[in-house]
Amino acid sequence: MMDEVIGSLRYHKLIYTDWGFDQVDPSGRNMAINLYGPPGTGKTLAAEALAGSLGLGFIHIGIAEIESKFVGETAKNISAAFEAASLTGSLLFFDEADTLLGTRLSSVTQGIDNEINAMRSTMLIELERFEGLVAFATNFAKNYDSAFVSRLRYHIEFQLPGLQERQRLWSRMLVAGIPLALERELILQQAAELSEGFSGREIRTALRTALPRAIMENPQDPRLNWAHVSAAINDISIAKNNIGRSIGHTTTASARSNKAALAMLGINNTVEAAHKQGE
Repeated sequence: MMDEVIGSLRYHKLIYTDWGFDQVDPSGRNMAINLYGPPGTGKTLAAEALAGSLGLGFIHIGIAEIESKFVGETAKNISAAFEAASLTGSLLFFDEADTLLGTRLSSVTQGIDNEINAMRSTMLIELERFEGLVAFATNFAKNYDSAFVSRLRYHIEFQLPGLQERQRLWSRMLVAGIPLALERELILQQAAELSEGFSGREIRTALRTALPRAIMENPQDPRLNWAHVSAAINDISIAKNNIGRSIGHTTTASARSNKAALAMLGINNTVEAAHKQGE
């Protein structure tokens, strides 16, 4: 589907000017795409590659770049990001986009609720008037507001790699300079099988931890063996099963998004509760 995104941009003049599609779609100069899927599946890398293919600059916007502790400033930072992308001819990339594109609050009971809605309304306005390429990435696409979903032209899903993809990832990351204690192909096959459910990021992390172990075991003649790799894979599997799961079980995607939005606006639940008690 990335090929379609590139084609839509490269043939924009033919479609909109020569064929006259601008008569029914005058706002079609912009392109907003959504990259969604599990963490570590290459969404950011894909956005960077897209910008490179089109000869565009790349502006990466995370929560830290637009977060402000001053009420109303976060919305201004969003507008500033769009302006910067327009002036520099860059692909504008928003990470953790569910925080920005989450469902707007229908029952507004506090001032901060208005601020969250204002922030998301600003994003809607900027999307309408932006004439460039903007990409959003999220691990929680189901929490998008339908108003945003309808304004995103392409929705591209990123899935965890299958067995063959994992073998290619292991092969790419097990670079030629690493000394091995057994045949390379055997390591690749066993590692791909044992790392089922891993993302590319987790495969890289496994090697990050396996390689120092090989050196520490034999500093004079370090060689990576299967025990180092399997132990690293098992460590990650245990962490995936035991760490961080309570959040997903006790908090809905919508609540997570709104909590993140509150944090962006510099307000936490404790401060808000104290404020209410003092009223």
